[in-house]
Amino acid sequence: MLFKSLEFKNVDGQKVKIIEIPVLEDDNLYQFIVKVRLQTFIAQVYANKNPKKVYSFKDYLKRVLKWPVYEQIFKSEILKNNA
Repeated sequence: MLFKSLEFKNVDGQKVKIIEIPVLEDDNLYQFIVKVRLQTFIAQVYANKNPKKVYSFKDYLKRVLKWPVYEQIFKSEILKNNA
C-alpha cells in the first residue's frame, strides 16, 4: 500500500504534518470514507490551539472507524515466495 503525507501551516502559522494517508484506487469502495475522514481530521488539526508537529492519519482512522472497515482499507496482500 502506498501512503502520502500532507504538510501545512495551522491557524497560528506553525507547520503541521499529517502522515500515513492511504492512497486508494479510484474504484475502491472506501475512497469516499477516507476523503471525508481526512477533511474532518484536517479541520480538527487546523483549529487545534496546541498542535503537535506530526499526526498519524492511520492512527486516527483506527480510533474512529469500525475494525472491519479499517482492516479492509489497510489490508496488505501476502506476497508469494517473499517477493
